[in-house]
Amino acid sequence: MNELINIIDEITKYGLYPNLEHSGKEKDLEKHLVELYAKYFHIKYVFDEKDYADYEYDGQNKIRENVISNFPSFGLYHNLSELNKIENEADLVVGDAVDDLTDIILDLLEIKWRADTNSENDAWWYFELIFYSHTQQHLIDLLNFMKHKNG
Repeated sequence: MNELINIIDEITKYGLYPNLEHSGKEKDLEKHLVELYAKYFHIKYVFDEKDYADYEYDGQNKIRENVISNFPSFGLYHNLSELNKIENEADLVVGDAVDDLTDIILDLLEIKWRADTNSENDAWWYFELIFYSHTQQHLIDLLNFMKHKNG
């Protein structure tokens, strides 16, 4: 769990703090996003049967503002709908790198909260659930955006 929390801290700092002075921010973010992705394949936990209080967080707008201040070159990008259906004509859709990173950070903050407040097993369970159903797509889209933006 400590390794996961360290990765979470390295990614969430870009949403929790504005105007971070640090060269190579994009490479640093990319590295930690890849480490987060790799952690998904090593999830092990015992399901925690305990009923915990729900997570509440109302700082979404501030996180988005901080992401913009830390990555002013992040913006909109094109993607394809139904990427895997070659026989159909794919529709062009618009994605948002700021939204991708904001959503990733929000998901990670809940994982960390669950580890600190509930239990490590609850945090691992939630990581497995939210990563597959939400975080993973934002992470893939953001890495793809960064690759195309930076060449």
